[in-house]
Parts: sequence; structure tokens; C-alpha cells
Amino acid sequence: MDNSPGSKQNPGVIEVAAGIVFREGRVLIARRRPQDHLGGLWEFPGGKRQPGESYEACLHRELREELDIEVQVGERIANITHDYPEKSVHLEFFLCRWVRHEPRAVGCSDFAWVRREELANYAFPAADAQLLARLTADASLWPA
Repeated sequence: MDNSPGSKQNPGVIEVAAGIVFREGRVLIARRRPQDHLGGLWEFPGGKRQPGESYEACLHRELREELDIEVQVGERIANITHDYPEKSVHLEFFLCRWVRHEPRAVGCSDFAWVRREELANYAFPAADAQLLARLTADASLWPA
């Protein structure tokens, strides 16, 4: 059981785990399927946490389902709650290291490995703005 802040299930808020997955100086981003909420926008891959599931376990499961990859989940670097007109989301972001399997667009429409200076070229949901600014500004978050 995850006892960290935000770990208690809140029925009015969708809880999401997202991975900042690094490999060779690039971060992995995924494009939301057109039929999904905020379809066509890019995001840090992950997904909805199931009842009783830790954020870390959710992230392992979602990255297998969405991109067919395995990662090592590291430090939680941000948690953000954002209210969209139609729903509220609570996102927990974790630094991750790619371990095995080349990504495949299984539960997303596309993916890309991008450098820090390339992040501004992709449209992300409003909930990711704060983390994007931090990733763009802070080179120390990026592994050498």
C-alpha cells in the first residue's frame, strides 16, 4: 500500500502515475490517441492508478500496456493536481530509467525520444506545464 501524499483514493479525482523515462540523453514522450481525453497531445507516459495499487506499481503496469517497455522507477519528482472543465486529475511524476524492450505504440498513437531543447516543439496538456518548465530549465534532472 502506498502511504505517500496523495496515496488515498479520492473518488472525485483521477489519480495518474507518469514516468519521466530517460535513455541516452533523451526523454520518452507518448502521443495520446485521438479518441482519448486531450487526444493528439503529447504526454509523459503512464496512466490511471487502480484501487489499492501503488503509484510505482501503476507506472510499471501502464508502461508495459502503453509502450511495452520495462523501466526502473526512481524518485518521485513532482505531484500536481489540475482541474480541467470536465474532470480533475492528480499526477505523480517519477524519474525512470529505461531497462528493456524497444517502445511500441500499443496504447498510444505515437512516441518519441526527445532532447531537453526539443520539448517546446510538442503540445502537452495544461497539467504538464509546470513539470515541462522545470525539465526544460533544470539540466541536472537529465542524466549524463
